[in-house]
Amino acid sequence: MAEKQLDVLSVGDVVIDAFIKLFDEEERLIRVKDGLELAIPFGTKIPFDFVDIVPAVGNASNASVAFAKLGLNSGLVANIGNDDWGRDVINALHEAKVDTRFVHANPGKHTNYHYVLWYKSDRTILIKHEEYDYHWPRFRIIDIPQWIYFSSISKHALEYHDAMAEWFDGHPPVKLAFQPGTFQIKAGVRRLHRLYRRAEVLAVNREEAATIAAAHDDIHELFDRLHSLGPRIVVISDGPKGAYASDGANRFRMPIYPDPKPPYERTGAGDAFTSTFVAALMKGADIETALLWAPINSMSVVQTVGAQVGLLTEHEIDKYLRAAPRDYHPVRMR
Repeated sequence: MAEKQLDVLSVGDVVIDAFIKLFDEEERLIRVKDGLELAIPFGTKIPFDFVDIVPAVGNASNASVAFAKLGLNSGLVANIGNDDWGRDVINALHEAKVDTRFVHANPGKHTNYHYVLWYKSDRTILIKHEEYDYHWPRFRIIDIPQWIYFSSISKHALEYHDAMAEWFDGHPPVKLAFQPGTFQIKAGVRRLHRLYRRAEVLAVNREEAATIAAAHDDIHELFDRLHSLGPRIVVISDGPKGAYASDGANRFRMPIYPDPKPPYERTGAGDAFTSTFVAALMKGADIETALLWAPINSMSVVQTVGAQVGLLTEHEIDKYLRAAPRDYHPVRMR
């Protein structure tokens, strides 16, 4: 099949998640200073309900599938091992209609494999990132997308960020959506300042925003400091409280879309929100319309296992929009 010009290329690590469903009565949550901890009996055998293996996930991969589901020509830049798990990843991406021309199989390496301890509707993930040899791709004209969506990647790939920044300097028409992962946030703004400065969209949750901005919790202060880093649009998600978006001049608060029933499993809600917001912009929407789309896909994802099964098409999102309650709309903050 002939390769197509890409609308969007997602960049980041890809993993296989093994969801281990724990019984509610076997474990418990303990409240500590910084939140909740999952308590599991030590030195014994613990029964579990079932395991569900979900290939080809991770922030960037989840986004690439969301983009494809929304009708965009979507590709992924990622590393896998030259193993059966890696082949499972490629097969899953092909089934989702994601272009894999830049998914590199590393000889002698394993594909990232994570274990998800799924307790009630939330989860704790045991992670291990393989140390791949990261190289920014060499693009032909047909390979250059309109957008790049960059997210979580290994702490061993800092020089990869520099290569990407250099490439962006030579390709000013390409827009960047940056959803920094844990290691990227720990690397600090100074280390990754070229990417923050280049971003068309910066997407973070409220805790991440406070860490990156070194600011308190006031939403306007967070916006001011994050915009000062360079991004044109800043999106801050805030869990059940909804989300906020700003283009520097206009700021909006957006409620969540009502859940049809209690969430089944919350993995991927943030990825669904951010990728859908960006997809709407790619299709010509303004910030307010993008804010209407994004919570719907996030709502749908948490009704299923994993980050991709519940992703919606544009037609399905439109159906939910037509059925939305009257108070489901962005509220201008200033």
